[in-house]
Amino acid sequence: MAKIKKGDLVVVIAGRDRGKQGRVLEVITEQDRVVVEGVQRVTKHVKAGRTNRGTRTGGIETVEAPIHVSNVMLVDPETKKGTRVGYRTEEIERDGRTRTVRVRVAKRSGKDIA
Repeated sequence: MAKIKKGDLVVVIAGRDRGKQGRVLEVITEQDRVVVEGVQRVTKHVKAGRTNRGTRTGGIETVEAPIHVSNVMLVDPETKKGTRVGYRTEEIERDGRTRTVRVRVAKRSGKDIA
């Protein structure tokens, strides 16, 4: 189970954007990187082309680049500060069957992370 998932609110703890908060747009597990909204914005030169309707595309765009997962920290839902992530196991009974489920927990406040 991943500690940081798509849609989580994270805070950057290292790099030029230290202190910024944003939502995780994408998780790249093979490279241990995440793309965070509004963080690590870089300019990208896109080759000019045409769409089916004849409009021109391309130019200089500003996009979010991936940053390493160790440089971000999950935001605690209660204190709104960075926190480490722990896990708690729960037994859930559904239709007469019991299943063991791992739940992410904020170490700072002990609250569940949705």
